[in-house]
Amino acid sequence: MDSSQFTTEPSSNDAVGRDSTVSDVPGLRSPTSGDDRAPLMFDVIIAGCGPTGAILAAELRLHDVRVLVLEKETEPVSFVRIVGLHMRSLELMAMRGLLDRMREHGRQRPAGGFFAAINKPAPQGLDSAHAYLLGIPQPVVVRLLEEHATQLGAQVRRGAAVADFRQDDEGVTVELASGGTPASEGVAGGGGEQLRSRYLVGCDGGRSTVRKLLGVGFPGEPSRTETLMGEMEVGVPREEIAAKVTEISRTNKRFSLGPFGDGAYSVVVPAAGVSDAGDVSNLGDRAKPPTLEDFKQQLRTVAGTDFGVHSPRWLSRFGDATRLAERYRVGRVLLAGDAAHIHPPTGGQGLNLGVQDAFNLGWKLAAQIRGWAPRTLLDTYQAERHPVAEDVLDNTRAQMELLSTEPGPQAVRRLLTELMDFDEVNRCLIEKITAIGIRYDFGEGPDLLGRRLPDIDVKHGHLYGLLHRGRGLLLDRTERLTVGGWSDRVDYLADPTAALDVPCVLLRPDGHVAWIGDDQQDLDDHLSRWFGKPAD
Repeated sequence: MDSSQFTTEPSSNDAVGRDSTVSDVPGLRSPTSGDDRAPLMFDVIIAGCGPTGAILAAELRLHDVRVLVLEKETEPVSFVRIVGLHMRSLELMAMRGLLDRMREHGRQRPAGGFFAAINKPAPQGLDSAHAYLLGIPQPVVVRLLEEHATQLGAQVRRGAAVADFRQDDEGVTVELASGGTPASEGVAGGGGEQLRSRYLVGCDGGRSTVRKLLGVGFPGEPSRTETLMGEMEVGVPREEIAAKVTEISRTNKRFSLGPFGDGAYSVVVPAAGVSDAGDVSNLGDRAKPPTLEDFKQQLRTVAGTDFGVHSPRWLSRFGDATRLAERYRVGRVLLAGDAAHIHPPTGGQGLNLGVQDAFNLGWKLAAQIRGWAPRTLLDTYQAERHPVAEDVLDNTRAQMELLSTEPGPQAVRRLLTELMDFDEVNRCLIEKITAIGIRYDFGEGPDLLGRRLPDIDVKHGHLYGLLHRGRGLLLDRTERLTVGGWSDRVDYLADPTAALDVPCVLLRPDGHVAWIGDDQQDLDDHLSRWFGKPAD
């Protein structure tokens, strides 16, 4: 690999770049002097090897970016928790050739019933080849994505946590915590090994050390309610459980108890109050886990019986805290996944939102490092993803209100249940939850501009099979256009039979439509906008 790939300076609009100094950038601490700086060891260090961090590492490796992933846990989590991959995440997995691996370990269920657990089937004709939910154990998702990243050449280092960092005009010096314990409450640690990279990305969860050290605000609402969730065995017949669950679920939408497999049951029950953990809003934050006795007490309170629960496999709690980082980037440090946003798990959007952050950021950060990024490309990460997170936070707030047992929210829930019989309402809500309705603002143009392109039929197969390398793609039904000097980063397919109702489309590596038309000069302008200057 040519070392010149790793010596590219940031573009001039970088918060830390040729035209600015660290003192110009809010939230940054003074760098070490040039003589004291360690040599650049990596292009990107990622804090956190959950789904977001792992897929980001893989996306960067598709472009030969040197990546190190730091994970504070020495071993993967031992408990099994089922998560759901929604349509857009399934499409992204298909774009990188990962979907078949995921499906081997998951269970498909029909799309529908996502919004506030209102039991309505999905509308007919959803615009996706993957119109279903894939339930899959989260440790399996993490393992498969980590394997994918390491097979592409990413390095993963377990038992390593960020304690502090300093950024300067050339890179970021990351200091590791002694013994793998991260800094607490944004207070810098110290005394550990030092690593150096061009960029640092915090994918380290809702209590992100990177975000706190960066000084980025995390406004929102603390938890008002908490819910207990776990897997355990029961001591009463299945028929008795089913009857009781049917009775309670008519009025209490935060209660469920159902068979999980291998003799275990999944249990979800409202907690007695909000714990000292405070802002625990996602299941990944495992501070102060509940006890089996907590479950028994709450089951007796809600159901009048504890169902003889015993032998727990895992126990957790989550709240409805809702927060969004004020910025996704300060200089050479970026945030993604739960480090950038937290919200209740209602609708199952959290993991999906983080994975989609990673697909949006990966190719842009790689372009910045490889030296062909247009001046404002990296800034579009926040411009595109921050509004998406705002929308997810709003819809989870609404869903939590609809789960309340109070008369007002219950009346609204009944009204919405009736409205969802209208196809347009049902379709709008399911496209919102599954993220297939996202349209980025690329300026004026047809409705397809800025949207993701479904996995349409093309000659010799399907569209997503052409996107495994993480490059752009020009799909040309006219057979007259060319990608010219951008062929090192954009692929080309001439196919007059492609299932499109427009002449040509330019796709970004994340599958979103960046241009529609049939004019070569107009195409070249948009190639420059998204993929920089053509090669000589």
